[in-house]
Amino acid sequence: MDEATPAARSGGIVTVLAVAGIVAALMQTLVVPLIGELPRLLDTSASNATWVVTATLLAAAVATPVSGRLGDLYGKRRMLLACTVPLIAGSLLCAVASSLIPMIVGRGLQGVGMGLVPLGISALRDLVPAEKLGSSIALMSASMGIGGALGLPLSAAVAEHLSWRVLFWGAAVLSALISVLIWRLVPATPVQSRGGFDVIGALGLGTGLVCLLLGVSKGADWGWSSATTLGLLAAAAVVLLVWGWWELRHSDPLVDLRVTARRQVLLTNLASIVVGFAMYAQSLIVPQLLQLPKATGYGLGQSMMAAGLWMLPGGLMMMAISPVGAKLSAARGPKVTLGVGALIIAAGYGSSLALLGSTWGLMLITFICGTGVAFAYGAMPALIMSAVPPSETAAANSFNTLMRSVGTSVSAAVVGVVLSQMTVTMGGHTLPSENGFRTGMLIGCGVALVAALITLGLPTRQPRPATEKAPTEETVSTPQH
Repeated sequence: MDEATPAARSGGIVTVLAVAGIVAALMQTLVVPLIGELPRLLDTSASNATWVVTATLLAAAVATPVSGRLGDLYGKRRMLLACTVPLIAGSLLCAVASSLIPMIVGRGLQGVGMGLVPLGISALRDLVPAEKLGSSIALMSASMGIGGALGLPLSAAVAEHLSWRVLFWGAAVLSALISVLIWRLVPATPVQSRGGFDVIGALGLGTGLVCLLLGVSKGADWGWSSATTLGLLAAAAVVLLVWGWWELRHSDPLVDLRVTARRQVLLTNLASIVVGFAMYAQSLIVPQLLQLPKATGYGLGQSMMAAGLWMLPGGLMMMAISPVGAKLSAARGPKVTLGVGALIIAAGYGSSLALLGSTWGLMLITFICGTGVAFAYGAMPALIMSAVPPSETAAANSFNTLMRSVGTSVSAAVVGVVLSQMTVTMGGHTLPSENGFRTGMLIGCGVALVAALITLGLPTRQPRPATEKAPTEETVSTPQH
């Protein structure tokens, strides 16, 4: 821990960073209740309106690894403050937007702010005493799920009873508050990395990710065999291969692929993709089951707000259970915690065979899955940070967060294909069938079991990179070459 940071202040630091993560994660579900209304509100087509969601996903994927590397070079506190700027600006732009383009730009800026989560996790390594580090990391990691769970009922309530613009004005106020709290309560962190910023690497990774995630997220709309989808996926493969070649030859790479190739880091990132997939599948299935009409025979006829409230306990469970996961990691190692988390997620999906027909059953499914996600998400940063040098903490955590995002994107594509292929027709409308939902749940169960198998390959004893003394970001204005 930084000598300038008293141990007594660590609780306030953790609280501020966790709330910052929750606010950033809120942005992802902020517009969900508005999706059906966006074509009318923005005078556009339903297909174009989906870019309001896609823009946030793409911007977050591109910005997260960049902000992580800049955090290592210039200081994590400095970059935490920088990430709040696009959050505020994007929220304000969306609040006054009356057409599609400003809304997409604003949502993209909100996505850039997602770098708060991995930067906050990395800062904890420098600011929190060793005995509190595990539980602090677990809470910070859980903030992504907590924010997503809180966002749905909150935004639904505001959209239902107030103007939709209040959502974005409120987001701007929260983001500004977070900026002030970080400025006042989070101390400077040591700058332990030297070198320059890899601009070409950042552009290459950004281009490759945009092509990949755009192809995956829009493939169902454009057609998986369409020239656009196949062209984007092929371009992603080529660009990312060339990017990897460049990174291996650059003296100051954006992502140190040699470190990433270490068994512990590689397998943790693979597990992150798979856990991200497993976590997101139920987030796509459960709300639809809750809101489909009871006339279908398997829908539960809940409003958007009621559906959000039924899912809320699953998100709150992540906050409550994260200290338990931290204690398990301290006693048995984060490898065990990650494996247990994956098995709990699998059990949650498996329980759907008996619990799919009631609101209480679906709440219990999300409750069990949320428990498993809290265990798994809390263990991943601990595994990453114990295997990388302090000079690469933020970049490595940001890359790990990116892997989770890739998993959720693939999950959305796969579950979307399943639900679009297994359908029934009722009242002239084509709806996903009950068997389609059950199949999606079984896929989630299988994928979670794959994550548990991946953890078996992780080393039992965690390596501990040597720490080094370094100046704080307050004394470093530019990286030294």
